[in-house]
Amino acid sequence: MKKAGIIGGIGPASTLDYYSGIIEGYRAARQDGQYPGLVIDSINMTEMLGYVAGENWDGLIAMLLAAVKNVKNAGADVAAIASNTPHIVFDQLQEQSPVPLISIVEATCQYVRETGCTRVIVMGTKFTMTNGLYTEKFRQYGLQAFVPDEQEKEAIHNIIFPKLEDGIVVPEDKKKLLGIAEKLITKHHANGLVLGCTELPLMVHAGDLPIEILNTAQIHVRSIVKYMLA
Repeated sequence: MKKAGIIGGIGPASTLDYYSGIIEGYRAARQDGQYPGLVIDSINMTEMLGYVAGENWDGLIAMLLAAVKNVKNAGADVAAIASNTPHIVFDQLQEQSPVPLISIVEATCQYVRETGCTRVIVMGTKFTMTNGLYTEKFRQYGLQAFVPDEQEKEAIHNIIFPKLEDGIVVPEDKKKLLGIAEKLITKHHANGLVLGCTELPLMVHAGDLPIEILNTAQIHVRSIVKYMLA
């Protein structure tokens, strides 16, 4: 039985979703009463975001690598980062990782291609939307991804931090976020919305908009479970 290591705490609310999602997905697939082996290293989100904001990529890699080594030493056979933003340094981290890493970006691109969505809007933290984290990878898959303009990026980032990141959903913030999404859908003729922040699914759900809602956390969890069962 493979054991998964989750680098969590970034933020805490979505880490809980990963934990419960992996258990539910694993048990549903096996149907023999077994539970998955899981270990979580909850890291300091404030410190992590400080590295990202200061573009201290070496510091971010060192922090994440230490967490990966922690879960490996606790018996993990594979690891995953339960957050989109730190995937900015995923390739560099993967080169140094002592265990295989499952990318939320790669998993999402593969899933989106399977859904048939060809033009998607990407929403997330301003770091995720600015660094080409998804837009470049989608291009490699032959898909088109669009991000909000600078003013919209700032508005979305301020909805995520600090309240949504702490699991607090404000109705007015949701209304504002959906308004931005509707505008972008019309502008880019999009047929999918990528929730490129693992906290956004706390606020945006299937049926809120007339297009496919692509929950990156949920997609990532599916990939982790698939690996554990292989």
